[in-house]
Amino acid sequence: MRALIIDDEPLLRLHLDKMLADVWPELEIVDKAGDGQSALDLCRDLQPDLLFLDIRMPGLDGIEVAKALNKQNTQPAIIFTTAYDEYAVQAFEQQAVDYLLKPIELSRLEKTCKKIQEQCKNKQEQQPDINALLQLLQGANAMQKPDYLSWIRATKGEELQLINIEEISAFIAEDKYTTVCTQQGEYLIRTSLKELKTQLDPDQFWQIHRSSLVRVQAINKIKKDLLGRLSITLNTGRALAVSRNAISLFKAM
Repeated sequence: MRALIIDDEPLLRLHLDKMLADVWPELEIVDKAGDGQSALDLCRDLQPDLLFLDIRMPGLDGIEVAKALNKQNTQPAIIFTTAYDEYAVQAFEQQAVDYLLKPIELSRLEKTCKKIQEQCKNKQEQQPDINALLQLLQGANAMQKPDYLSWIRATKGEELQLINIEEISAFIAEDKYTTVCTQQGEYLIRTSLKELKTQLDPDQFWQIHRSSLVRVQAINKIKKDLLGRLSITLNTGRALAVSRNAISLFKAM
């Protein structure tokens, strides 16, 4: 089968392409694009079997693209990909095969691909059960933790990197920027620590100082001096001071 990936974020297009290569190596990704009009043009020219389609995009959004495709005699099966679950009903009204919430989990994507493969194997054109799919979506949402960050977009020189949150050792406020520390190197973002703290899982990230948020699992050593002051050493080798207000975080360690 042949597929298109449509998403206005280049790094997310690349990430989905790599995930699909893992769960469905035989699937041919014939092209990628970042806006709705390009999606329609590519569908017309390439006639793909599947369309992985973002919803919020500049110009025509994903729902408008699906409506336009549904007016044609032949159209690809559509799998919506979005960070916003409020579009679910509209998506299934446009005969979506499935609806994947970002950040897309590999196991969830694998289920979608297996479902499509099974339908092709049986050579049946099955209409999706909207109620069943909505219940599945709601159940998945209920099982999820609060919507904490899973990825960070950061820069290093002129390069833009998409970094998994589990690879990050610490966020350190420095002047107008925040440094993202990983074992692979350091990157920069403009998001403040105050804003980051509300978007990170408090079980994973602790604010140990007004200028630093650290991932608990990235702490290699904890040191206490003769005056009772604490400092930590990260898995990157970087040492950071612990403020008096944050010392209580380490009492159970």
